Amino acid sequence: MKNFSCSCGQTLFFENTRCLNCDKPVGFDAGSRQMYPTDPDIQDAPRGPGVLCRNATVFGVCNWFVSDQDSDFCLSCTLNHTIPNLLEPDRRRWWKSLEQAKRRLIYSLLSLQLPVVSKGDARDGLAFKFIEDQRTNPLVREEFVSTGHNDGLITINIAEADHVRREQSRQYTGELYRTLLGHFRHEAGHYYFDRLVKNSGTLEAFRVLFGDERKDYSAALQDYYANRTSLQKDPDLISHYAQAHPLEDWAEVWSHYLHMVDTLETAATYGMQQGSELSDDIDQLLVKWSQLSMMLNSLNRSMGLEDAYPFVLSDLTLSKLRFVHGLIYPS
Repeated sequence: MKNFSCSCGQTLFFENTRCLNCDKPVGFDAGSRQMYPTDPDIQDAPRGPGVLCRNATVFGVCNWFVSDQDSDFCLSCTLNHTIPNLLEPDRRRWWKSLEQAKRRLIYSLLSLQLPVVSKGDARDGLAFKFIEDQRTNPLVREEFVSTGHNDGLITINIAEADHVRREQSRQYTGELYRTLLGHFRHEAGHYYFDRLVKNSGTLEAFRVLFGDERKDYSAALQDYYANRTSLQKDPDLISHYAQAHPLEDWAEVWSHYLHMVDTLETAATYGMQQGSELSDDIDQLLVKWSQLSMMLNSLNRSMGLEDAYPFVLSDLTLSKLRFVHGLIYPS
């Protein structure tokens, strides 16, 4: 993720709603992937005043401009199928965290020039459903809501936006890494499997690397969760959960690819030699990622924190990351 600049010279970050120096309100324009003042003056970029998303002006959970002047919502918010019940305590705070993570995902997808279309506009489009279950709200109908993907609809249990509950889940499942952004990137991987692999000429190459995706998905997940605690991690796979099913292995690798390219772009923004541009050669990206992730882990240890990237990438995983890169940047 790159940083942005206000006309006064102050650095703007992706989540900013105002410039901290000149106090101008600012917003993000998805078309140009730039941030602008909402009411520019002669010193600002040559563009008309931006119209902020309704979720920015009414609820304060967004900072994007609308892309379609006939809509009240920005590109990211038009992807929403269901939002939390804002009459419940904490739900607006949780929703804001969900929207911030979603916008970071959408920024990466746009930067990689991947198709981002609302399911309301196209049958094979994308949509997001943010709901909870009776574990956090006994008054709702759903007894159990699992984060997942189905035909372009990504469901996120909004309890994942609560830091304490998410950490409890991470400890219970024995995961090395669990974040809101990680959930969004993982579930997006399922969606882009359907768009980039499922009916393409790359399906056989996928099966060679990941396995046969036609394996019974429900049975595989039931077996995984029934034996999760006794199942030793396969050192060739990127995570413990990647063992559940070839499609979960794919989604894990896809999310790690997005972790990698976004963090490398951030490093490049700060002038680090380990930084890299999105479209760089994949072998160069992987070498720089190895260097950068080791440095991130060392910095975290210096602060008494857990490793920022607690993963070891096998040769097979590196081949899978190359496969993902080749889908996004076909030669």
